[in-house]
Amino acid sequence: MKKLFVLILLLSSLYSVAQDSSRLRISLLTCSPGDELYSLFGHSALRVIDSNSVTDHVYNYGTFDFDDKNFYLKFVRGKLLYYMSIEEFEDFKWLYQSTNRGMTEQVLDLSGEEKKMLKQFLIENLKEENKYYKYDFFFDNCTTRLRDLIVKYKHPTPVLPAVRPADMRFRQAIHEYLNRGNQQWSKLGIDILLGAKTDRVMTATEQQFLPDNLLMALDSNRNGRLVKSSQSLYVLKEQASNKNPFTPLLFFSLLLAFFIVLHFSIGKKLPLLMAGLDGMLFFLTGLLGFILIFMWVGTDHSMTKDNYNLLWALPTHLFASFFISSKKSRLKKYFSFTFFAGALLLVAWAFLPQQLNVALVPFVLLLMFRAWVRK
Repeated sequence: MKKLFVLILLLSSLYSVAQDSSRLRISLLTCSPGDELYSLFGHSALRVIDSNSVTDHVYNYGTFDFDDKNFYLKFVRGKLLYYMSIEEFEDFKWLYQSTNRGMTEQVLDLSGEEKKMLKQFLIENLKEENKYYKYDFFFDNCTTRLRDLIVKYKHPTPVLPAVRPADMRFRQAIHEYLNRGNQQWSKLGIDILLGAKTDRVMTATEQQFLPDNLLMALDSNRNGRLVKSSQSLYVLKEQASNKNPFTPLLFFSLLLAFFIVLHFSIGKKLPLLMAGLDGMLFFLTGLLGFILIFMWVGTDHSMTKDNYNLLWALPTHLFASFFISSKKSRLKKYFSFTFFAGALLLVAWAFLPQQLNVALVPFVLLLMFRAWVRK
């Protein structure tokens, strides 16, 4: 009986070798979120172990060059090129472990031929003329690129399932990470810059722009196994939560209270001071409005279009700020319009096609208050 068992094992091993002579092991690495905004949503990469060449490499689509000419302008306009890079696995692992970011490895269930084809593509894609691509946070990032490769080279073609609620929107998905990371100021900035398209319901495929979602989708694949095994590569150290009590809602509420107290205490005694503060308030708000228009029409970012924050960040405030103390009826009518437009916005706040950040409510009230004073 024992000899029969050994024979079966031997035959199984020989069959496996016959089926897969590639001597390749390919796995998806999913890295947990970090503390900085750029790392807050996690990261994905492919690990390829080749026993023939005795190599252990990580292929990474999330690389960009800070020294790129006009880096910040390209980044803002959505024209910054990312590229695929390659590095030793131990170097990649050390970087994430040293910053206390977790790493989960899912060994992909691919045939020998599928693994060879996938590795050949990675080598070809690594060439200087092929490695660059125009990054899109939602639709073409380090995770979606790997998802597309897995789907392309796995046969039969897998259909990855939805792993989040069917009615979940892009904004809700990123809010989960921002809230978990106590990034309330970053959340405010993102909510101001991203327009109504971010409030569209995600399809099952679109959910996989986040590394954690792709990890879960591979584990939950319904038509055929995609993952042979899964493991956490090291233990994380426990860290205390750093919650900043000075939230945007608190800040704007205090700013509103400051203007109210200042107005009723010394507003009539120091009209030039109040005029200067009002001028700055409307100038900065109007400048923000112009930035939002630029992000809408002057960039390649798809999610910064159709931005309903322009209902309070009126670009015309910038011009009005230079005539803040004018007694002309035209300007008074403008501030009357600003007041009633703000009131209508607050009434319609919960019904807009775009979810506006609740911390902006006291700021809109502040604009209304100063507009009422100036009308």
